[in-house]
Amino acid sequence: MGIWLIAAALLADPQAELPKGRLVVIGGGETPAAVVNRTLELSGGKSAKIAVLPFANLEYGPSSVATWKRNGASNVVLVNPQQQAAAVKTIREADLIWFPGGLQGVFMNNIRGSDIADTIRTRYRDGATIGGTSAGAAVMGKTMIGGRSDLDSLRAGTTPYLQDGLGLWPDAIVDQHFLQKGRFNRLALAVIDYPDLMGVGIDEETAVVVRGREFEVIGNSNVTIIDGRKASREKLSKGEPAAARNLKIHVLRAGMTFQFDE
Repeated sequence: MGIWLIAAALLADPQAELPKGRLVVIGGGETPAAVVNRTLELSGGKSAKIAVLPFANLEYGPSSVATWKRNGASNVVLVNPQQQAAAVKTIREADLIWFPGGLQGVFMNNIRGSDIADTIRTRYRDGATIGGTSAGAAVMGKTMIGGRSDLDSLRAGTTPYLQDGLGLWPDAIVDQHFLQKGRFNRLALAVIDYPDLMGVGIDEETAVVVRGREFEVIGNSNVTIIDGRKASREKLSKGEPAAARNLKIHVLRAGMTFQFDE
């Protein structure tokens, strides 16, 4: 299965068959009970088979397993990226595949050259729930923000370092800890440079539940959408103040939904 199977199909034909699974994409911080409960509900309840993939930071694995068990989950398995055959088997059987935080670039490096990424995509296509927080949220997109960036300016040619993500959510570039870490400018720059992708900035203690080409907001704060699909960009030299007309901004809170095709 090719690396961009889901992404290419959806972008080439918006009417193509959508994945049967759900994404739960969390902006970091403490995960509210409402998000935990909704994730378990989507996955089949407390008896769901949960695969924890702490590939963004292996040290977060045991605490993540303990969190799910503390919330009533009875079948939680910690996946080791160095044991690829066992990892693929566990992921293939999982109802919920969970990505804790860390560094998203480390996550992608840990699965490079293995069958793990394709197995995750296949399970999402076939109906599994995929959830992630912080770095685990960033890897959901086809393109992800992969490194530090200047948060004090909005200048041409300073787009944050972008790299390939898992491609589960091909329409979006996700930025996490959005309000708390003042990341509006770096997401805006990314959208200006990649106007076919929607910028989705998710605050801490907040999540979006993605179904196909729509999502619902749950949790305690906001989700900011930066839509550059109809924007016009100015011709600028590197270092000049960035400029674009007709960027659309949406600020959503719990209970609100968003349709990517509107």
